[in-house]
Amino acid sequence: MNTASVAYQVMWNRLISVVEEQAQALVRTAFSTSVREAGDLSAGVYNADGLMIAQAVTGTPGHVNAMADAVAHFIRRIGRDNIHRGDVYITNDPWEGTGHLHDITIVSPAFHGDRFVGFFACTAHVVDIGGRGFGADANSVYEEGIYIPIMKFAARGTVDKTLVAMLRGNVREPDQLIGDIYALASCNEIGQRRLSEMMTEFGLDDLKSVADYIFANSRRATLEAITKLPRRSASGEMRIDGYDTPIDLRCRVTIAADHIACDFAGTSGPDPKGINVPLVYTKAYACYALKCAVAAEIPNNAASLEPFRITAPENTIVNAVHPAPVALRHVIGHMIPDTVFAALDQLLPATVPAEGAGCLCNFQVSLRPRSDAPAPASARRSEVLAFNSGGAGARPGVDGLNATAFPSGVMTMPVEATEHAGPVIIWRKELRPDSGGAGAMRGGLGQYMEVGAKEGHEFDFSAMFDRVHHPARGRQGAGQGAPTTIKRSDGKAMRGKGKQFVPHGARVALAFPGGGGYGPAADRDPELVKRDLARGYISARSAALDYGLAEADITAVLRAIKTGEIE
Repeated sequence: MNTASVAYQVMWNRLISVVEEQAQALVRTAFSTSVREAGDLSAGVYNADGLMIAQAVTGTPGHVNAMADAVAHFIRRIGRDNIHRGDVYITNDPWEGTGHLHDITIVSPAFHGDRFVGFFACTAHVVDIGGRGFGADANSVYEEGIYIPIMKFAARGTVDKTLVAMLRGNVREPDQLIGDIYALASCNEIGQRRLSEMMTEFGLDDLKSVADYIFANSRRATLEAITKLPRRSASGEMRIDGYDTPIDLRCRVTIAADHIACDFAGTSGPDPKGINVPLVYTKAYACYALKCAVAAEIPNNAASLEPFRITAPENTIVNAVHPAPVALRHVIGHMIPDTVFAALDQLLPATVPAEGAGCLCNFQVSLRPRSDAPAPASARRSEVLAFNSGGAGARPGVDGLNATAFPSGVMTMPVEATEHAGPVIIWRKELRPDSGGAGAMRGGLGQYMEVGAKEGHEFDFSAMFDRVHHPARGRQGAGQGAPTTIKRSDGKAMRGKGKQFVPHGARVALAFPGGGGYGPAADRDPELVKRDLARGYISARSAALDYGLAEADITAVLRAIKTGEIE
């Protein structure tokens, strides 16, 4: 490697550091718990043509890979001759942003001295954007909240106060929303400052040379990884719950000499309710699945993403067009990687994991003073969004991760942060034994949760779950994970999706799904079975029936737990 290459590699690493600081600034300053606690965000730097040069490590594939396409829309809508220092651009357009109205994307032009050199962009999920609230119940995007076309939030440093007033007047949590927008704009400003410092240090007048180096090396490395693969095609499919009727996801993956194509022809049509997926979000998660399997170590940028070509017919649930309701596009979108993996498992044996919980196990609680009797003066309205996870699928040589979000990558919110956001009480939150699919490698465990409200409150519970009727399938002869269950403490049945009323004093009992196993359970190391029994991951019944552990070994483990030899 020559001296110039070393210098450019240092600059590349520095750019990644710049956008990571950008992302961390957003985490520290955001108002919404979805950003502060769960990390539901993305951040990146782009060249003057809107091509992504580097992205932060912190963030989700659905935001990052979707946002890779967004800046080009901003350039087209704003106009190159209308870009000025101090501008801040904004949108929540599901089709030109990151998939639904609850995601705010902010783009800011970057200047070095008097020279325009590129853009910084960031995205975050906000707790409330008006409309029906976060959930699947809308019949069109018009019901799901206020729409912000690509426009200027600030022009030459002056914030559009009319836009701020309009947004504040259309949402339930105005301080949170406007605070998050300012946080997004501020983190872009942090990125701009650090970029200018870097350019001064390395004597750069623009980003062209370093971007060319990054793009050339990323594309070369990605193509080298692809050329090692067999030139073959395979199809994958998966059935999931949907809203009222099941959804079939189908894809065909084709490995060519210079790209990998993934086509979703044959997938179910759009749903009447808000679980539809804009193509930009489908592309984000399909590309993520392919990249995980083929080129996981190559940083994300325009060149490393380009060889992964994603297509889907219009008016399928994975290429829904305006004005389809799309609020819960993640419920379907998070299942896309497992569908792609079903095809890749035939092409690249012993490479991809078993199916996992897939979509996040999120819920939103809309609290208000009780209506069946006088409420205390302390009772108040509040919107609380909680991010939670089921189990991940087992991998060829590793057990699935417990209660871990894959493919979204967001963090589970701590109970304390959820309860701090409003008058909600989390009565129970613990791992769910026996929920991971049995296999040579065990699927990750789901969780139990029990949710209620403080005295004097009733609430609407917006469920955003799947895997109720179609649990995660095991791979290579392994067992499936446990399904999702949801019920009210007074015995009333509840649905896996949709807003449902919970009266004063009642609670919602939840069991989140487990991941599928990998390989025959008979091949599991007996010592691992004993370990799982000792940790409470599996019951004595499962140890005997699923894994064939001898009764004497089961008795010995249980005795050791009772006597304190195993804690």
